[in-house]
Amino acid sequence: MLGRIHSLESFGTVDGPGIRFVVFMQGCPMRCLFCHNPDTWDVNADVKYELTAEELFKEVGKYKSFIASGGVTVTGGEPLVQADFVTEFFKICRSAGIHTALDTSGVIFNDKAKVLLEHTDLVLLDVKTSDEALHKTLTGCMIDNNRKFLDYLQEKGKKVWIRHVVVPALTDDENRLRRLAEYVSQYDVVERVELLPYHTMGRYKYENLGIPYPLADTPALSSERLKMAAGIFREILKCKVVV
Repeated sequence: MLGRIHSLESFGTVDGPGIRFVVFMQGCPMRCLFCHNPDTWDVNADVKYELTAEELFKEVGKYKSFIASGGVTVTGGEPLVQADFVTEFFKICRSAGIHTALDTSGVIFNDKAKVLLEHTDLVLLDVKTSDEALHKTLTGCMIDNNRKFLDYLQEKGKKVWIRHVVVPALTDDENRLRRLAEYVSQYDVVERVELLPYHTMGRYKYENLGIPYPLADTPALSSERLKMAAGIFREILKCKVVV
């Protein structure tokens, strides 16, 4: 089995605890308006790496001493598109005592996803919004699987870090932020919430791919609006909230 891999990062510090080896898988069914990696959408696009799970683990092994206090994180794209491969890779990592983290939107929720979670130590779950209509607008996909995914993580007692992108005029509305925080507060498996400010640094990728940039008129989130969002979450949630 070959994994189609967009890129590798040897010393990741923002995708889970500690220093991590980060694998960016190719392929994603979502079309988020604020996505900064449109080059990962097409699973059949040309990729830099096509590796077996064993070959990928050999790459990890080169940095094992550096990630000893961290681990590996698989992100994307959407890693659940290649769930079988990620499962095989995580099995090898865990047998070697390496911590595994899955960064996902939960857009795919099926038996393969459940098997993968059996070999996952931490889930970084991207929650776009708690509003059904807005979720469809933001991503092109229904919200159902994201909710089912989080419910299943709660059922299994799987550790979760929530990630939420705060976008001006879309997800920075105070009432929406409050409703999202109240929704997240129902899940005691959530250890941490990361509020990510919308930025425009991926815009050049759209230009290179000849794709119109959906939020061309949307500015980067201000520090004041991010501080406001953090205040709402910290007021409602007991877990750690970071920006």
